[in-house]
Amino acid sequence: MLDKTYDPQEIEARRYPEWEQSGAFKAHPDSAKPPYCIVIPPPNVTGSLHMGHALDNTLQDILIRWRRMKGDDVLWQPGTDHAGIATQMVVVRNLEAEGIGLAVEGTAKNDANKKLLNREEFLAKVWEWKAYSGGTITSQLRRLGASCDWSRERFTMDEGLSKAVLKVFVELYRQGLIYKDNRLVNWDPKMLTAISDLEVESREVRGSLWYFKYPIEGSDEHIVVATSRPETMLGDTAVAAHPDDPKWKHLIGKHAILPLVGRRIPIVADEYSDPQKGSGAVKITPAHDFNDFEVGKRHKLEAISIFDRFARLNENAPEEYRGMDRFDARKKIVADMEAAGLLDKIEPHTHSVPYGDRGGVPVEPLLTEQWYADAKKLAEAPIAAARDGSVRFVPERGRDEFFRWMENIEPWCISRQLWWGHQIPAWYGPDKKVFVALSEGEAKEEARKHYGKDVPLERDPDVLDTWFSSALWPFSTLGWPDETPALAKYYPTSVLVTGWDILFFWVARMMMMGMHFMTEVPFRTVYLHGLVTDEKGQKMSKSKGNVIDPLELIDKYGADALRFTMASLAAASAGRLRLTPARVEGSRNFATKLWNATRFAEMNGAALPEGFDPAGVKLTVNKWMLGELARANQAIDRAIEEFRLNEAATTLYEFIWGIVCDWYVELTKPIVQGADGPEKDETRAVTAFVLRETVKLLHPVMPFITEELWDKLGHRATHGALIGQPWPAPAATDAAADAEMGWLVKLISDIRSARAELNVPAGAKLKLLVVGADDTTQKRLETHRAAIERLARVEGVETAAAPPKAALQIVVGEATYALPVGEVIDLKAEGARLQKEIKRLGDEVVKIDAKLGNAAFVAKAPEEVVEEQRERRAQAEQTRARLSTALERLSA
Repeated sequence: MLDKTYDPQEIEARRYPEWEQSGAFKAHPDSAKPPYCIVIPPPNVTGSLHMGHALDNTLQDILIRWRRMKGDDVLWQPGTDHAGIATQMVVVRNLEAEGIGLAVEGTAKNDANKKLLNREEFLAKVWEWKAYSGGTITSQLRRLGASCDWSRERFTMDEGLSKAVLKVFVELYRQGLIYKDNRLVNWDPKMLTAISDLEVESREVRGSLWYFKYPIEGSDEHIVVATSRPETMLGDTAVAAHPDDPKWKHLIGKHAILPLVGRRIPIVADEYSDPQKGSGAVKITPAHDFNDFEVGKRHKLEAISIFDRFARLNENAPEEYRGMDRFDARKKIVADMEAAGLLDKIEPHTHSVPYGDRGGVPVEPLLTEQWYADAKKLAEAPIAAARDGSVRFVPERGRDEFFRWMENIEPWCISRQLWWGHQIPAWYGPDKKVFVALSEGEAKEEARKHYGKDVPLERDPDVLDTWFSSALWPFSTLGWPDETPALAKYYPTSVLVTGWDILFFWVARMMMMGMHFMTEVPFRTVYLHGLVTDEKGQKMSKSKGNVIDPLELIDKYGADALRFTMASLAAASAGRLRLTPARVEGSRNFATKLWNATRFAEMNGAALPEGFDPAGVKLTVNKWMLGELARANQAIDRAIEEFRLNEAATTLYEFIWGIVCDWYVELTKPIVQGADGPEKDETRAVTAFVLRETVKLLHPVMPFITEELWDKLGHRATHGALIGQPWPAPAATDAAADAEMGWLVKLISDIRSARAELNVPAGAKLKLLVVGADDTTQKRLETHRAAIERLARVEGVETAAAPPKAALQIVVGEATYALPVGEVIDLKAEGARLQKEIKRLGDEVVKIDAKLGNAAFVAKAPEEVVEEQRERRAQAEQTRARLSTALERLSA
């Protein structure tokens, strides 16, 4: 017997361990069943569940549970990422709280009172931290209901994956696809490492634009440059002006003398300079600006690096600035330029400044020697695979975005100046010759052959970019480089589910490595979803105070409610998925509705007799219900197959809440609560059958409540757990029953809507007058008179020659249905109210159209504001259309 109250927390805590301990999640590589494999985007090993994880893993689990029910041998491959910079930062912060620092060159003087750890000691602390907190995220994924094969869990720095990383690095190096180069990188002067673009966040900063005058050689003239970073001027090696800029065109080809330094620098013509911005001329610092670096390459300019790795002025700066912090140097340089009479003016300037998302300080473009992978060469095979359809993108525009990135790809900086990560397998001889090998012993052997004797070797201290090891994830987790049964069966994997933000950083790189080492795409389909935001469409962040914690939502409403909400939001075309706790509460109410309907059926004797055959059903309402079940089954199955998971969720909601609970249960109440007999027996059986099949359809999205209902209704005892059941086969439909019940549902729905729109009191019992009904409709009215009177709140159904005055009218099929409302509402006042509201909504649509038609507004307004205006317009149009229909019914 079902408990009176649905308690998701109690059910979820009990059901998940049962599934896991029973082996329900395990893959079977030796099975003859067709494979279906998804590799989990590995979360940071020391991280916690956030809304992005909740969305991503809900969508994956829906696909996994659905394919498991469809009869596939399913592998959802779990694991975690060592997350180099993120994990190192957490551990460093913890150690600092204990008065412990790192013995990093250049920082000892600042750490005089601290205990300092060397690399080996620090790594031991990180492994301790991993052991302590590494299980947090996986236990939280379990709370979400993720049915991963946990027996196969991997970690990007476990022994097997480390072996794969070494092999890939060494092979790519030997093939000339990994090399060292001196290029600009995003440098984090707090973390003291190069970082990827994904680890850079742009912040709007209210600063200044300084206009400096650079003297022209051999002349009293000056060229004025505008800059937001005066400190970099000490590294300037040119000034650029647009070739067609009349203001500065006459100076192109001449030289300026760099103030404070005295360096002679050329004035070059380059279209990078925009005559409409600043002074129209720009200072060029190739060693400290990515755009300037490209200008420098075009004009063969020297790149002079003036910062050290702490962003302090180095030996290339004039002596009086050396050792200064970049921002202290900025103040001194501005003061010195003003003192020299070379500060033209200062303007307020709001601009975007790149910050390291971990270090929290402005990133410095820095010219350093790093390890690079030849991304352009590695991208050739993935581009071809995307063109020939070997990999499919959902939505399709993902393919265009993929090409945009891949066809303009730059060398991939794969080294990081960290201690935590895969240390680069490169050793240097006394003359700095590099030996790349799988082990130190192998490197020593190569060095012995080269030098003719044993020499001391020093290992490269850098580690690999975290994205390097995660690029191998689809095949390294399956056992590569060993030839395992899992690798043979599950590679290529079936689907990759991920967000747009890592299409380039992760998806593209997995394709590069997969194509290169496996000669086949790593996945057949890339399913890209949007970003979960707050209700206003703003990205969640601690600084805004708008972060929604998925665990708090699970605690309050249950995992099933959160999962259903995530699925219902996941429209493939949506860039932003707006979440409010109220939506999750609504999903919990949906689960409660199903629970209560099942309990009502159970209390009224609904049970499935042995050998029940839906094809033998006689009652029209039951035939119709079975047809609706079949249609829902087909629609849900097709929607999941086509990655329209939001439509699958919508179909489930409309079918369960609308068809089953609001219509079928209400229409059959008089039967199941009436006298015993064949009709009651059949209806109880159909009710039990529909509920049994419904929990199967809902299971991939809401696994906990469905498993509980399956068990409590007695099916587990005879068939086993729901998680292992096959997807139901749709029953046959009956066209005549569908037509008759469709007519009844529409008639009652239209009467209810008309009453609501015209503010007819809920308790008012009105006569229903029918005009122009044919024989079929007359027969239906007679058959369903009681249901119409009860559910549409009418008192009597009568035939009339014409609709009376002061009546609202509804047309269904060939007949007109009139409700005399003159005595219960003021028709004139109600008509005036509707007209006023329709006009107000029309005016609102005109205002919104004016905004959206303004190109400047659409271009400048935040994306979430533009989207909100579009939504408001759609809602206003929808309401206006509904009220116009109500007015027509009143005026007919």
